[in-house]
Amino acid sequence: MSGSENKKYSIKFISEYIDASIIGDADLQIDNIATLDSAVQGCVTFLANSKYNKLLESTKASAVIVKEGIKTNNETTLLVCSDPYLAFAKLSKLFSDEIDFFNGSFQNSIFIHDSVNLGKDVKVGPNVYIGENCKIGDKTVIYPNTTILKDVSIGQDCIVHPNSVLGSDGFGFAPENESYQKIEQLGGLEIGDNVEIGAGCTIDRGAISNTMIFDGVKLDNQIHIAHNVSLGSNSAIAACCAIAGSTKIGKNFKMGGLSGVLGHLEICDDVTVGAHTLITKSIKSSGNYIGIMPAQNHMNWSKSAVFIKKRGK
Repeated sequence: MSGSENKKYSIKFISEYIDASIIGDADLQIDNIATLDSAVQGCVTFLANSKYNKLLESTKASAVIVKEGIKTNNETTLLVCSDPYLAFAKLSKLFSDEIDFFNGSFQNSIFIHDSVNLGKDVKVGPNVYIGENCKIGDKTVIYPNTTILKDVSIGQDCIVHPNSVLGSDGFGFAPENESYQKIEQLGGLEIGDNVEIGAGCTIDRGAISNTMIFDGVKLDNQIHIAHNVSLGSNSAIAACCAIAGSTKIGKNFKMGGLSGVLGHLEICDDVTVGAHTLITKSIKSSGNYIGIMPAQNHMNWSKSAVFIKKRGK
């Protein structure tokens, strides 16, 4: 359940807010949001995946958001719409509490360089560092313990979760005898509007030109994006992924967890990469790509590996 308090909405108000029709009691009052199996009276929940249909009959929720055609013998009120998951996403905003970093006792724990351009209504948490020549757009939220190094531009309505590092040096070294000569990273980092960056992410600055993260990108936790990457608008990447340097990725890119992309590749628009997949070549056709076998016992895996090896000859 959500942690919100003292928030109560009628089913009629909620139906208008998420553009749903009502089957049941329009005057019912809702004070919380929950999952199907944890909901109690006063809660609203949603059904977006058919494998949870059986929970609809037993849920104690006062109201359930469902697709058209879903019926139940349960007496719960139904909110019928075309996309219950999207409706839930919109509804969650009603039950979200205002972020308040300053209801505490910390002092002088934020460093913001004198050259930084902060927009209106920016929120910055404790222990944040914002370096030289950075720009932070209106209504952007920077969570605690975030480091934003020099020459980083972040657009409007962005969220940067704790312990992320933006604008760090890319991994650039030239071999010299038995050691390495560091290549100074002279570019910056540009992040568009409405971007959300999960906890513990690192996005490197460009070596010469800028690393680019375009509007609407959503990054899960612990993702690394190397120098000079260009990541297209409305892309979404799950946790623990890595994109190597100078790769150019089109819009609407989706990437499952624990996946990787090698450097200096080009990936077109509308590509989806399955979990635990390594992209080693450029992709010129939109579609779904996956490169890992599902888990199986060792004997069956060995047989599969031999078959794949023979096919590859």
